Amino acid sequence: MLTVKPVSEAQKITLDRFGHLRTSTETVSLENILDRVLAKDIIASEFVPDFNRSTVDGYAVQGRDVFGCSDAIPALLTLIGRVSMGSHANLIVHSGECAYVPTGAEVPQGADTMVMLEYAEEMGDRQIAIYKPAAPGSNMIYRGDDTKPGEVILTAGRRINIADAGSLAALGVVNVPVMRRPRVAIISTGDELVNPADPLTPGKIRDVNAPMLCQAVRQAGGEANFIGIIEDNDQAIRTAIRQALPECDLLILSGGTSVGEKDAAPRVISELGTMILHGLAAKPGKPTLFGDIDGVPIAGLPGNPVAAYFMFHLLVRPLLHKMQNSELVDRSVILSLARAVPSNHGREEFVPITIKDALVHPIASKSGLITTLANTDGFIRIPRDAEGLAQGIMVEVTLFQR
Repeated sequence: MLTVKPVSEAQKITLDRFGHLRTSTETVSLENILDRVLAKDIIASEFVPDFNRSTVDGYAVQGRDVFGCSDAIPALLTLIGRVSMGSHANLIVHSGECAYVPTGAEVPQGADTMVMLEYAEEMGDRQIAIYKPAAPGSNMIYRGDDTKPGEVILTAGRRINIADAGSLAALGVVNVPVMRRPRVAIISTGDELVNPADPLTPGKIRDVNAPMLCQAVRQAGGEANFIGIIEDNDQAIRTAIRQALPECDLLILSGGTSVGEKDAAPRVISELGTMILHGLAAKPGKPTLFGDIDGVPIAGLPGNPVAAYFMFHLLVRPLLHKMQNSELVDRSVILSLARAVPSNHGREEFVPITIKDALVHPIASKSGLITTLANTDGFIRIPRDAEGLAQGIMVEVTLFQR
């Protein structure tokens, strides 16, 4: 018989038991850092940019020289030279002078303002007329505006995004310290299962969970290793677990987690290690289990795909983020419920939803019908002591990561 616990308690139990686990660190090239987790703070060692830059094509001037100028009374300045892109501006702009500077090039010493080209006119004999005033600092990026030496640019535990790659490139960081991806072994159990590529024979179904869980592991930053489909008996599961353990940081068993005669996983985990959790007051996902074998977390997820999907999201995914020292932040929105949702199961219920016209539309689903999740936006929770949710109430939607 299952001793069910609330999902919130199960989350605490698993994190208390395994939340200290961390993968090792490694160094990867700048080209391969997307979605990796930084192992150390990235601290700037130089100024970015390393010189004052112009953000427009125009003339470098001293702001006081163009104060109050207009179409009727332009400021007349002497052109002392032109700056080439990618070259040092070997000029000094004094009062009454200007220098032509293209976008992105260095602003010469002495100048504190860039006047856009369209507000200036060459008058001949190196005379430039300026028709519009510009305050000091206009149209310029100063040395170190982006970063200065000693500044923390990216913090440890951050999952690197596309913009971060640009920041690292600007600093010349081409070898990046990251957390090693957690190695996750996935074993499917069930005499009825065949691989997705295999033809179906009477009584057989395709293994939905393994491909789904492999992708879920990768999305959470892990490295998935599908061991295969194993017969649902003690010896086969025992052998598969023993072979997988030395090469993984976390092991997922899919199916065979209930208390039926053919559900061998609970017996084998209790034999090889310690069962720390077996049964959740949740729908879907009641037969979920967690064990500890030689310090390795063993997650037993239900064979029903929707239940496996939710239990991975709620229990396994947080562990994978912890192993990478990465903070897990779910996005949520609060919207009105389009229709009433009944619920009288005595278990906390997780209901997939879509969002349309700023309304939350619950999706009728059963644990075995994975296609009902294909076009959903997230899910809502119904407390275990509630008899459902009324139409029109405001509900919190946890959004799926897409």
